Amino acid sequence: MMHTAVGWHIEMEFMEDDEHTRAVAMVRLPDGSEVRAHGHASRHYTDPNQPRVGEEIAGARALNELAMQMLDKAHREIDETAGRVSHPIHV
Repeated sequence: MMHTAVGWHIEMEFMEDDEHTRAVAMVRLPDGSEVRAHGHASRHYTDPNQPRVGEEIAGARALNELAMQMLDKAHREIDETAGRVSHPIHV
């Protein structure tokens, strides 16, 4: 049995100021569709300014939202193909 390798490339962009970090995650799927998600992190005024930490938090939140959107997309496709409501996919 032969398997076809498929790859997804996820792009991340960050916008930052002294107190906030915003992240946008985007994946282009083989069918040509794109899924985008956003994440946000805020620095408490007593914390040191560590942009890398804000990127990690905002990025993780964006990737988590992207994952949830991908699960929703998969459910819709299962439901459309099967003609019934699919069981939830738990993460």
